[in-house]
Amino acid sequence: MRRQITRVLTVAVLLVGAWNVQSTGLASADATSGKAYFAGGCFWCMEEVFEKVEGVLSATSGYMGGTVSNPTYEEVSAGRTGHTESVEVVYDPAKVSYQKLLDAFWRNVDPITPNAQFCDHGNQYRSAIFFRTDEEKRASDSSKQAIEQSRRFKEPIVTQIVMAPQFYPAEEYHQDFYKKNPIRYKLYKYNCGRTQRLEELWGKP
Repeated sequence: MRRQITRVLTVAVLLVGAWNVQSTGLASADATSGKAYFAGGCFWCMEEVFEKVEGVLSATSGYMGGTVSNPTYEEVSAGRTGHTESVEVVYDPAKVSYQKLLDAFWRNVDPITPNAQFCDHGNQYRSAIFFRTDEEKRASDSSKQAIEQSRRFKEPIVTQIVMAPQFYPAEEYHQDFYKKNPIRYKLYKYNCGRTQRLEELWGKP
């Protein structure tokens, strides 16, 4: 469904922005901000999730975990590159902790369905936490273990926790899609059943 929506966007938009700009997941954050990387299905939706967290400065849609350099949306969405739709979250550690970002992540993904999130199916929509440091790995593992020990789910948690590979920003028309195209975004999100499934898994927020 989402691919049908994106096809109606003009080709000119594809040429806007810094297409060749890349960001490395293992790069160090500057002295005043941190970076975190997550995959939770549709990156439009995950952008919205994290940009509403107080202390988050920005969320950028992109691709991680594949074998091809500079992948395009068409390649990734077709499942040809091994990447998953992901977000790069830039945040102020003085205002929000990495643990708080983990909490927001888990509450907005389906952690028990492999290679799919809601209406989007395929390895390119798998859920994942991409850690950059030992501290982030420990925090990620602990957060997963806490959910497992809560016995909330009968099924095993299949969300991956892996070292952050290269992050490739998605095409400009994907960035802040939920802000720039609110009607199309809400239509996609509703028809995808994301909100309904999250309430089924986690309860109402």
